[in-house]
Amino acid sequence: MTLPVLPTAQLGTDGPTVGVQGLGCMGMSEFYGPTDTAEALATLDAALEAGVTLLDTADQYGAGRNEELIGPFVRANRDRVVLATKFGVERKADDPLYRAVRNEPAYIRTAVDASLRRLGVDVIDLYYMHRRNPAVPIAESVGAMAELVAAGKVRHLGLSEVTGAELREAHAVHPIAALQSEWSVFARDVERSAVRAAAELGVAFVPYSPLGRGFLTGSFAAAEELPADDVRRTQPRFSGANAAANLALVEPVREIAAARGITTAQVALAWVHQRSEVHGLTVVPIPGTRKRTRLAENTAAATLRLTAEELAVLEPIAGRVAGDRYPDMAFTSVGRE
Repeated sequence: MTLPVLPTAQLGTDGPTVGVQGLGCMGMSEFYGPTDTAEALATLDAALEAGVTLLDTADQYGAGRNEELIGPFVRANRDRVVLATKFGVERKADDPLYRAVRNEPAYIRTAVDASLRRLGVDVIDLYYMHRRNPAVPIAESVGAMAELVAAGKVRHLGLSEVTGAELREAHAVHPIAALQSEWSVFARDVERSAVRAAAELGVAFVPYSPLGRGFLTGSFAAAEELPADDVRRTQPRFSGANAAANLALVEPVREIAAARGITTAQVALAWVHQRSEVHGLTVVPIPGTRKRTRLAENTAAATLRLTAEELAVLEPIAGRVAGDRYPDMAFTSVGRE
């Protein structure tokens, strides 16, 4: 599969240069139902061929299995791949439902060594704090992360799901290259404070779930259609009356796509990419996929431009979405705004 090579962008003022669209690898190991490992690995090859150089994983995806899965590919293409992984969400092998947010320095030091071992690399290009535990001062956590940079284990630092104030406090301790949070036509919480702070500090924004966890692609209309082990069955936006109300909100996206001869996913991704111009900051979304066909569809959206009229049609959608992003929104930055 030959795809047009993506333009590039820099993460932060001193961070790495990457393709303007990355690849979320989470679903290759867990959360979104069964996966085809061979096709997932072929998708990694196709991504690199297309200039998708930022690969995003985390130690909690598959309880470490996702890092192990992509590790050989990263090692084989080490000079071409920008590797991002995360710490902060602790899991237990004997309790699949257990989650705890851990930001203590001692935990961070242990987590990075475990990720390096699973990935089989000497250094992580971009190391994120996956979630914020307000009980641990953010300056203390970022200070420990900065020690990893000094030790040569990590090149650049990132944060996920933090407020603008938290980003400013962290950046004062050590430069933050990227902020990763959910941002899409369906989810615009980050515009309350985080986007503005990132723009002012020169921090790149890396939107996760830019396709509304697949809902904006039209691949499903309600959680009941999904496999029993699909995490979206637990997310309020995709169940019952919420799903029905939100499905109606996708209709304007479908109409734009039909008029342009493109897909709803491409409309949604083009919207995210154009946030760069709207807010004056680097934006590198990381849509997740396990299939080469979806990868081709997604990367084609990176250079699409929506008109002012089309953007105006999409503008009110997020404010009308029914249901929260997560069953427990304490897992996000929203409650700390």
